Amino acid sequence: MDKIQFHNDLKRLIEILPPKIVDALKPYNLDDAIELVLDLGRVGEVRHSDGKTHYLGDAYIVDEDIEYITSRIQPFTNDNRSGIPGTLHRISAIRNRQGKVVGLTCRIGRVVTGTIACIKDFVLQNKSILFLGRPGVGKTTKLREISRLVADELGKRVVVVDTSNEIAGDGDTPHPAIGRARRMQVTQPIYQKDIMIEAVENHTPEVIVVDEIGTEEEAQAARTIAERGVMLIATAHGNTLDNLIKNPILSDLVGGVSSVTLGDDEAKRRGSQKTVLEREKQPTFDIVIEIIDRNTLAVYKNTAEAVDYILRGWPIRPEIRKVDQVYDKVEKEEETVVQEKIKEEEETLASQKLKFSFSRQEYVKQVKDFKKIYIYAVSRTVLDKVLERLNLQAEITRNIEDADIVIVHKAFAKGGTKILSIANDYKLPIYYVRSNSMSQVQKVVKEALHITDSETLQGYYDDAERALDEAKAAIQKILEGADNIELQPQNQQIRKLQHELVEQHNLSSESVGEGTERRLRIVGGSDFKHAG
Repeated sequence: MDKIQFHNDLKRLIEILPPKIVDALKPYNLDDAIELVLDLGRVGEVRHSDGKTHYLGDAYIVDEDIEYITSRIQPFTNDNRSGIPGTLHRISAIRNRQGKVVGLTCRIGRVVTGTIACIKDFVLQNKSILFLGRPGVGKTTKLREISRLVADELGKRVVVVDTSNEIAGDGDTPHPAIGRARRMQVTQPIYQKDIMIEAVENHTPEVIVVDEIGTEEEAQAARTIAERGVMLIATAHGNTLDNLIKNPILSDLVGGVSSVTLGDDEAKRRGSQKTVLEREKQPTFDIVIEIIDRNTLAVYKNTAEAVDYILRGWPIRPEIRKVDQVYDKVEKEEETVVQEKIKEEEETLASQKLKFSFSRQEYVKQVKDFKKIYIYAVSRTVLDKVLERLNLQAEITRNIEDADIVIVHKAFAKGGTKILSIANDYKLPIYYVRSNSMSQVQKVVKEALHITDSETLQGYYDDAERALDEAKAAIQKILEGADNIELQPQNQQIRKLQHELVEQHNLSSESVGEGTERRLRIVGGSDFKHAG
């Protein structure tokens, strides 16, 4: 049905094109086309979702072609956009200095379903969600599908604030793709903030959907909406959460950033400069999702915690989810296994004094499949022998998108710039070997997989992350009534991070033990005691 609808809508776009353009398009399959570009004095272009571009023969665009199209569509608004009523197609104009239209970008709109199946569990939590990602990666498509899901399947009152008719198409009647959600059109982008507030004040929505929050006033309007208890689903300019934090205009969406001057003792304890950045307030959005590509999402499930970690320089990685995988079923299956393991572990540890119980995340990491390693300029033969010798639950993958860990030969790192860039995009940990000797590769593999002589720790978190997870679990037990808990031995730098985390919960901590056995002890009480 979706494919039939797409071809019907595509026919509506083709109807406004000059005959010579229509003839030039006939040899091409437009099922995966995303844009048709028509610039005066140049041949037309068809751009596809895979990045490929096809040129329309010798069909050079002239003034008559531009006029043919503009005469068959509605007048352009102040943001130089127009559309075709009843469709999701968007026509954007490029003008010369005199205001004459000299170029057109025809964005081919289509209804795409299934893009939010992997994050449906987050949508059902009734929390505000912010999507980040580069242009054309599918942010608006996800807003459209979430609008339909929440309005039709959950029966909530949804209002779409539709600037330039980007979400629900052109015309007075919204496109069926948003289901029973209502749509408020915005005449000009500068009025988007006003329509956002008007939607809350006049139409009693439970959910508001907004595309492209890009100004300080719109960020303030979003905060006002969230403070009134309305669930907010939106997108913002920026590729990553880190970028958004550094954006002075939009950082308020994730709590804002302020400069704080520390005392000498506090700066020394933290091992930082006297002037540091801190989160200013509670974030407007509970969850932030980075859209890495059309099939991969990086989810920060707790925005406040993620921003705090980034500002303090603590290690943090989002949860990576794939569009073509369904996580709600996996989550239920994992939950059953997790609960069984928790019960078994609690029985085992009941008689052991000062032992902490693993958090749920630690259990989930233990029941997941073995890790996949992507290598660059590293001997596959040597790595295979290391994995076999250590009897590890890991394998080498040829596809970096499937990898959990990347290992690179340091001497050849410059030649692997593209690989390293992809690894960073996918938030993959990168480890370097100095040579392809058995001892060097084995050392790095142990580090990457957190192997000790006595045990094999599953998971891809680094030492600092695991130490902070341990501290979190211990803090929870203290809050539940435990007198004191000693953590695993750590180096001084990691103990500082643990001390800081304990202080945030108004608890006391001290370092005990000597040498390699020096570790953190957490005790109850409101007075913070620090002995590094």
